[in-house]
Amino acid sequence: MDIQKYNRVLLKLSGESLMGEHAYGIDEQRLSEYASQIREAVTLGVQIGIVIGGGNIFRGLSGATKGFDRVKGDQMGMLATVINSLALCSALHQESIEAQVFTAIRMEPVGRLYNKDEAIALMQRRGVAIIAGGTGNPFFTTDTAAALRGIEIEADIMLKGTRVDGIYTADPEKSPEAEKFAEISFDELYNRGLKVMDLTAVTLCRENRLPVIVFNMDAPGNLKKVLSGAPIGTRVYS
Repeated sequence: MDIQKYNRVLLKLSGESLMGEHAYGIDEQRLSEYASQIREAVTLGVQIGIVIGGGNIFRGLSGATKGFDRVKGDQMGMLATVINSLALCSALHQESIEAQVFTAIRMEPVGRLYNKDEAIALMQRRGVAIIAGGTGNPFFTTDTAAALRGIEIEADIMLKGTRVDGIYTADPEKSPEAEKFAEISFDELYNRGLKVMDLTAVTLCRENRLPVIVFNMDAPGNLKKVLSGAPIGTRVYS
């Protein structure tokens, strides 16, 4: 099935997934696989904006528990997302895909200051807009940044690429008996206390009617399957 189901998407990628088999940093093979999947999506005609986490390099909240000032820790986490975004941008260029890193805080010449209109114009000419630096503010996660940017760029859906194949009743890596949801509402997600996204991100998506699909990005070809409407992952709806 090669018919795209969505016109414009916000793809949220996990920083931890970029580690691949490594204990830290960026696995070049995993990065290349992601770039190849994104190229396939662009070939389908889908407009793509991307937000990447920074947990493979530094996570502000965990840093705060080890003595870092929370604001400084979150700023370090924002910079980690910029590093990952630059790496993905370079990998996409290797795939002959136009890509640009936008940053939430001014950081030229590392990236262009994020501007919704410029990001949309890039996507409309089949380029990939990689939006780094979180929201530009401390105390907000990259999931919240992804929800915010997805709403701003008028995405049809937010695709949350993780290392698990959807949302379960419990952590499937710790509880083998956990059951997977084919779909679930934002309200039920909240009521069950499932830690898929932080509550700010959930609220943003719910109130702005931005659906989310959680799927396994680490399986080659899965992004194309999701974009073509294949029933993989878990869909979260308002």
